Amino acid sequence: MTEDLSATDGYVLTHTMLRIKDPARALPFYEQVLGMRLVTRLDFEEWKFSLYFLQPRGHEPADGSLTQTFSRPGLLELTHNWGSEEDDTPMHSGNEAPKGYGHICIAVPDIAAACARFERLGVTFQKRLGEGGMKEIAFIRDPDGYWLEIVQPDQMEAVLGRYRSAT
Repeated sequence: MTEDLSATDGYVLTHTMLRIKDPARALPFYEQVLGMRLVTRLDFEEWKFSLYFLQPRGHEPADGSLTQTFSRPGLLELTHNWGSEEDDTPMHSGNEAPKGYGHICIAVPDIAAACARFERLGVTFQKRLGEGGMKEIAFIRDPDGYWLEIVQPDQMEAVLGRYRSAT
């Protein structure tokens, strides 16, 4: 089937959603550890949940309008179902059986410095620099156990080139 893809011009991947148990733990992690800022918070009292839209600090500030929130690329949506912080059932990261969701990726200008900072801040590592087959990338975990891949963009051509040629 051949389709005219011009109908998709203007489509934008605006956000990825992660369900969180406790915004009092998750928001400081994403704001203080990863340097994101809260763009928009929406509370839905009738359904007892809140949405927190965050973006990396390097992007132009948002005006907080719903139109801009839902048209802006690259946001992370954290969804909190009220009362879930009282439930001791862990979130499913998608990386244990049954597998599904994997991770999001954060690019940093100096991965060694970023990982040293994460270490100082007590962040949990899933995979440290120098470990595994791709030694130049790291994985950390957020307070709910979701994996975040940490990469240094100017190293990725060499890293992936070695991996592609090895397989």
